Amino acid sequence: MLLVNLGTPAAPTSRVVRRYLAQFLSDPRVVELPRALWQPLLHGVVLNVRPARSAQRYAAIWTQDGSPLLVHSLRQRTLLLGYLGQRLKRAGLAADACPVEVGMRYGSPSIASALDKLAAAQCEKILVLPLYPQYAASTTASAFDAVAAHFAHVRRVPALRFVETFHADAGYIKALARNVNDYWMQNGHPDKLVLSFHGVPRRTLDAGDPYHCYCHVTARLLARELGLEATQWILSFQSRFGRAKWLTPYTADVLRELGAAKTGRVDVFCPGFVADCLETLEEIAIDGQARYRAAGGAAFHLIPCLNEHPAWIAALADLAYRNLAGWLEAPPDIDARQQTQARARAMGAKL
Repeated sequence: MLLVNLGTPAAPTSRVVRRYLAQFLSDPRVVELPRALWQPLLHGVVLNVRPARSAQRYAAIWTQDGSPLLVHSLRQRTLLLGYLGQRLKRAGLAADACPVEVGMRYGSPSIASALDKLAAAQCEKILVLPLYPQYAASTTASAFDAVAAHFAHVRRVPALRFVETFHADAGYIKALARNVNDYWMQNGHPDKLVLSFHGVPRRTLDAGDPYHCYCHVTARLLARELGLEATQWILSFQSRFGRAKWLTPYTADVLRELGAAKTGRVDVFCPGFVADCLETLEEIAIDGQARYRAAGGAAFHLIPCLNEHPAWIAALADLAYRNLAGWLEAPPDIDARQQTQARARAMGAKL
């Protein structure tokens, strides 16, 4: 199995972040502008201005173990191996019959390096599971591009399966609800719950990308699982970049409006991220909270992402196991196989 996530710079420094952003913003799935127009702007302006600011943001959330996204991703892999190992043993297979690697679309460990590890483990069948619950061309399809590019020059291409989306998966929705309810059990309930998803340009919706619709489906299913009324929650989109119109409402605007309305307590949860990262820990917990309080709001809580929540790891294992169906089979019983071969030989002799 290959678990794919977006990626992270290796260190919160301008030089390292610049290299990371150059790879990220050079992906034609991410910036859908003509190369001749975008590349001069990227290298002449964006990469000379943005890395220093981004490095400061990364530094604000960096941990002793490194990038939160990478730390959580590696822990998820370890826990998933344990859950899958139990399933495999019950099926009569070795607990390590299905290796799992983590590959980042940008930065390290790369998708290519993860696939090389699976090849070294002699894997002939690979399930690619992008950890983006809601399909978008800029995320899920980009991960597919990277996998395909890796195998473009490989002589023996393994059998591949690709999980396109799990935005409405029952296990995922229940894990989200368990995560939120666990937080509320310890910290009380808010006056308003904001479900903030990563934003994409509005034109992608017009072009047929289902991401906007998938986010709404996830939000409605989660609200129903939590037993919330329509007035108790709101969906929004964060991480707007550039001057073009993106999916609305913008999270920043929603938080300002809730603050101006003197909302007592606002909780923000980000269902589209399965691990805490820059977009949750800095953009929401630091910048979003500042916007909310500056506008007149009071209490502000960021509910942690799924991270290593047991319900999420169990749901991830279920999702993986279903998509591995037919690939994880116990070896045939030796005596039964010998009997089958003997019958075949006898039948051949009679013929």
